Amino acid sequence: MKQLTKAEEDIMQILWNLGEGNVASIVEEFPDPKPAYNTVSTIVRILENKEFVDYRKEGRGHIYFPRIKKTDYSNQTLTKVMDGYFQGSFKSMVSFFMKKNDISISEMEAIMQEINKEDTK
Repeated sequence: MKQLTKAEEDIMQILWNLGEGNVASIVEEFPDPKPAYNTVSTIVRILENKEFVDYRKEGRGHIYFPRIKKTDYSNQTLTKVMDGYFQGSFKSMVSFFMKKNDISISEMEAIMQEINKEDTK
């Protein structure tokens, strides 16, 4: 799976939240100052070429929707970070974030409880 630029990822986050939308509805989701319609349209076409986005015709326009699930992209990105910066060690990555973010043991226990809860679903 290809990596996204910051601008591409911003648009994908909006599409993942919306589920689908035309360029105008994507622009509307940005905070002020909003990017230009043509800029968003160009990035959406790049995402289409990268096979992250597809569309269906609706009237004279297009409705765009994600082809890639957010969880799939998140997993791939996290794996790349873990491999690139932590030699593939989840333990090293978690340890780094614990130290960097000054996470207490009780917060870590709460995180572990959430993970365990997810595993039982």
